[in-house]
Amino acid sequence: MHYFERRPWDLKQSAHTPIEVYKNRKFHRREFLKSMGIAAGIGLTGSLSGCSRPSEGEVSKAGAVEPLPEEAKSIFPAKRNPKFEYGRAETVQRDAAEYCNFYEFTGGKDVWRYVENFEPSPWSFEVGGLCRKPRTFDMDDVYASFTFEERAYRHRCVEAWAMCVPWTGFKLSELLKDVDPKPEAKYVAFETFNRPDEARNIVSRPDYPWPYTEGLTIDEAMNEMAFVATGIYGEQLPKQHGAPIRLVVPWKYGFKSIKSFVKIVLTDKQPATYWNTILPHEYGFEAIVNPDIPHPRWSQQHERMLGTHQRHKTVKYNGYSEYVGDLYS
Repeated sequence: MHYFERRPWDLKQSAHTPIEVYKNRKFHRREFLKSMGIAAGIGLTGSLSGCSRPSEGEVSKAGAVEPLPEEAKSIFPAKRNPKFEYGRAETVQRDAAEYCNFYEFTGGKDVWRYVENFEPSPWSFEVGGLCRKPRTFDMDDVYASFTFEERAYRHRCVEAWAMCVPWTGFKLSELLKDVDPKPEAKYVAFETFNRPDEARNIVSRPDYPWPYTEGLTIDEAMNEMAFVATGIYGEQLPKQHGAPIRLVVPWKYGFKSIKSFVKIVLTDKQPATYWNTILPHEYGFEAIVNPDIPHPRWSQQHERMLGTHQRHKTVKYNGYSEYVGDLYS
């Protein structure tokens, strides 16, 4: 028998709409919204913590990072790889920056409000485990060592919202080949930072298994779609998108694309991962986008686009079957 653990965004019962309000037909929508402190018209990109939407300047300033050194600035903008295109409209940059998940900071979507104290520079990460050439990379190493390009990827959240954004980065396989995996390496484990003084949700949810962790099979990690991103929209990653470096695996639900990682370990055992540890019956290790497998609490048949709220039918593997379908045959 599975238990349900209340997540950060689940309301306490005391905050639920009173039944007498729900049943009162004279209680108009505008009055309801006013009573909840929510302005009419707020949708997937609106703020739920206030009555007005923040300015674009507020959002961009909150997520701003230190400028790159001169020798690395030429990375942006990178040449776009024409092999990957959305097949639908690109999400407006401001909409993507204003509405996202980053659980170290908050269980809500207004991550940009809580990242001010986060310091993504200087940054380094180690790669080790079952490999012949383990090493530690700093961001100077990253910009000097790998082939950067821009990829237009669709992104599908397990919560049924979606976006289309251009990432700047390089193939994960390049990074792994650099450390020379051993034949017995079957999985790749990722771990992000654990800084309670910079990320408030680590403090407010001490019962959760920090640091955030994720994992792929070695075959998934070596697939050409698996991408390491250091930029978005032709610029450095802002803090709320996982500055300075993150994983992007667009055929899987978004929680698999770990942000701001500090460690990669090649292993012969399936690693424990954050959401799979907390709610294994709701968030599987594989987590492939699949409309035919519903989440226990909602359908995965459709998705809504950030900003436009346009509704699309969900496509298996998020539309990337030709690239990754053979991994699961």
